[in-house]
Amino acid sequence: MVTFFWALLRATRPRQWIKNFSLLTGLIFSGQLDNPNAIIISIQAFLIFCTAASATYLLNDVFDIERDRLHPFKKKRPIASGLLPAPLAVVIALLLITAVLPLSYRLSTPFFLAVLIYLILQLLYSSFLKAVILLDIMAIAAGFVLRIYAGVWAIDAHLNIWFLLAVISFALFIAIGKRRSELTLLQAQAAKHRETLLHYPENLLDILTGMFANSTWLSYAFFTFLQPPIFARPRVIGILDNFSLPFSQAKYLMATIPVVIYGVMRYLYIIYEKREGESPERVLLTDKPLLVTVILWLVMVIGIIYYLGA
Repeated sequence: MVTFFWALLRATRPRQWIKNFSLLTGLIFSGQLDNPNAIIISIQAFLIFCTAASATYLLNDVFDIERDRLHPFKKKRPIASGLLPAPLAVVIALLLITAVLPLSYRLSTPFFLAVLIYLILQLLYSSFLKAVILLDIMAIAAGFVLRIYAGVWAIDAHLNIWFLLAVISFALFIAIGKRRSELTLLQAQAAKHRETLLHYPENLLDILTGMFANSTWLSYAFFTFLQPPIFARPRVIGILDNFSLPFSQAKYLMATIPVVIYGVMRYLYIIYEKREGESPERVLLTDKPLLVTVILWLVMVIGIIYYLGA
């Protein structure tokens, strides 16, 4: 029994729930991080989305059971290894979806639509989109974007259009990096695991990776450039005046641009040198420079928006 529940927990991939922290993006950038009601709603949205994502992981592993058995790492997954029977995994996934949809509808109608679209998208991806060149990448990226907008819609917030472009570019960058790393990792066995890898020349993936790496930091830079100036608190102005720095109001978020650029460059290094971009959540948790970069960026953004500004 313990083995079964451990296998079920592994099959729901709790490590990948880290992706769902992106639901808090709207909470942070809309200035509602100090709003208790918005925080509670965002936590509920996070938990609901984690449950929905776990249901899709179970279904995806059932669809991919034969291919996963040929993969050097995925063959150890509970469904591929036989620890969790595929029919039982399907039943559990359907029960999770049945529970998630009414809960998401009670939270917010727009949030319900985001969850529903995410579930449909993941089902389409698992069944056939993953076998269609380029559309497979766009489907993966759309999942990242839906996570962020699920959080935004849950609290009825709004995000700048340039931030949306940065999110889309970043999502495509991560998705393409995933395919590039899979191609490198699987090499001669690529066709047995995923046929679409045969249709992705290395130079095409390299071009796409560079293209969206550039558009990620550029669109984020435009987002910070076009943000209204932040008026510093009187206490901060006093400190700046002591150093003769005329920054009582400025676009302070621009200070985070170098951190974003370094993060993009570090991820490129991970893809091409360390060859570990196949699993973005594993990369974030194991690559210390990247993890420190993400934490630093969060601290700077929260500090500028909530503590620096008046």
